[in-house]
Amino acid sequence: MNILISPVELKKRIARGNAPHLLDVRWRPIAPHGQADYVSGHLPGANYVDLEGDLAFRGARSEGRHPLPPIDFLQAAIRRWGINDGDEVVIYDDNSSISAARAWWVLRHAGIENVRILDGALQGWKDAGGKLEAGTPVIKPGTATARYGHLPAVGIERVGALAAQGRLIDARATEHFLGLPDIGEPRGGHIPGARSLPTAGNLTDRGFFKSPDELRLRFLDAGLNLNVPVAVYSTSGIAAAHEVVALRLAGFEAALYAGSWSQWVNTEHVESARELLLVSA
Repeated sequence: MNILISPVELKKRIARGNAPHLLDVRWRPIAPHGQADYVSGHLPGANYVDLEGDLAFRGARSEGRHPLPPIDFLQAAIRRWGINDGDEVVIYDDNSSISAARAWWVLRHAGIENVRILDGALQGWKDAGGKLEAGTPVIKPGTATARYGHLPAVGIERVGALAAQGRLIDARATEHFLGLPDIGEPRGGHIPGARSLPTAGNLTDRGFFKSPDELRLRFLDAGLNLNVPVAVYSTSGIAAAHEVVALRLAGFEAALYAGSWSQWVNTEHVESARELLLVSA
């Protein structure tokens, strides 16, 4: 099943009266609540999704900053968005599809099968002449069921071994990998043995995902093997989902480490915890 949908294709679907469920997931680390922007202008009929309130769950720091929500909590949100089993869903944001990818991963992991990301994000829609509407549409509740386990995922107990095997990818910006603390975290650095492959390298200058061939070459040049599954982490598991999307587009099998650096750096019992205090070369 395709992961992406182009703005042109989506415009045609809406014009034919065959629009999928549209989810607006505007979120940035420094501006996590995008509802005001959504109300000002969103794709016709789109429903707002609160990434931190719907697609994550605040717990102990040792769980990471954006752990997955309990499945019953997520199912209630999915139904609130009007989604039924078998419905088609298209997700977009205004930030290079970073938060849209997180929503895609969470919904697919929960068993919502027909989910795609609007390639080019909100700016791509505007550039294609797509219309926006203001306000908040009335949505009839859906009846979809959700159950985790439909996409590969790894926990903190496995990432050390994966890193030692060269199978763990760090999707953060290079400066954080090299030691600059990210927003809200006590220190920078990386999980020992991880490979640095920032998400910015997945996109064209216009904010669209690069072609599968271009992405495949990027990952092969970095030393990945198409026949060897990998896992991905980021600061809190948001950008990591974007990397998982890019890897899948390129034909690689990739699992998400949802706890990511924000769990690793705040977990005292990790066997290698002392090593992360020293930024490895």
